[in-house]
Amino acid sequence: MMGTYQGLLLLPGTAQHMAHERMVQRQLGEKLAELLDCPFLGPYQPGMQIRGRHYFLPEDTLVGDVGSLGIDGPDDFFGGQVGHAFLATKAISHPALEAPRHLPAGWSERLAWQVESVTLQGFSVFDLEDAAEAGQRLLREGPIRLKPVDGTGGRGQQVVRAHDELANALAAFDEPRVREQGLVLEEDLQQPSTYSVGQIQVAGVTLSYHGTQQLTDDGHGNQVYGGSRLTLVRGDYLALMTLDLPRAVRLAVQQARIFELAALEVYPSIRASRRNYDVAQGLNARGLSRSGVLEQSWRVGGASAAEIFALDAFIKDPHLQTLQASTHEFYRDVPPPAGSICLYQGQDSEDGPLAKYVKVGPL
Repeated sequence: MMGTYQGLLLLPGTAQHMAHERMVQRQLGEKLAELLDCPFLGPYQPGMQIRGRHYFLPEDTLVGDVGSLGIDGPDDFFGGQVGHAFLATKAISHPALEAPRHLPAGWSERLAWQVESVTLQGFSVFDLEDAAEAGQRLLREGPIRLKPVDGTGGRGQQVVRAHDELANALAAFDEPRVREQGLVLEEDLQQPSTYSVGQIQVAGVTLSYHGTQQLTDDGHGNQVYGGSRLTLVRGDYLALMTLDLPRAVRLAVQQARIFELAALEVYPSIRASRRNYDVAQGLNARGLSRSGVLEQSWRVGGASAAEIFALDAFIKDPHLQTLQASTHEFYRDVPPPAGSICLYQGQDSEDGPLAKYVKVGPL
């Protein structure tokens, strides 16, 4: 694997990304190029002639055929590739209504049936009338959460507790956007804990991990994603399960594995070298314990800096079996602590001062 690529190219996505996100992406690309023993070539430009084999770091999940780039499989990129856009979103975590007014091409209810036991109660809809019907049904059990399928870090989500709140919330959504992308309605958990479970495969090395996320204040009083703390092992999920895991973590890993196996079986077009699953555990409106996969991420994500800098340590020490790595994001002007790797420190165009760093160390 080492030295087999002509170079590494960043692959810009269609979504809008902040300047600091692009800067972090560039640092991760430079690190991956170092690990793959190939030159870092910067962003891919439309019309660029690709000669020879290259490695790609896409900003977003790849959708459709990418053969023109010379990508043959997950060995050629860090992230995921899917056959339909909805497969890259939260929408696949839940079933549609029994008689939906609209569904995207390629949709299969089979996945929702197979993962029903490892997800929370909810619906995915592609029509606002369907959303109203689904919301009314879910509200019989308690408060629900409306989740734009392309939102990250909890942004854009809202909790509704009554039918009039639901109607007001849905009135603010854009019908064509919902029809194109979808909307998730899901039971809202009290006192939730969110676990991350994932795996990366790069340069012939497989790492699997579990972890937790922390929240931080974005400077405007909103609690947003503030980083991830991962425990990584060399090997697959079975290697991860050999660790002495707390019961809640073991359940999260098991649920993520079931979700992944079902997704790959129902949608064989999915190919990924980076896979991450968020699993939420908490209490429902009746006070009963609930646990389920919220969503998958088959693209570079918030935990990827920890994944890639941990990969560096595993490649440099072939005998290393376990490691801890963490990412941290603070919306204030604070220098990263000693021993950490600074990813970004500066001004965010919307949120003011921002610092991002990663730490890697033994268990």
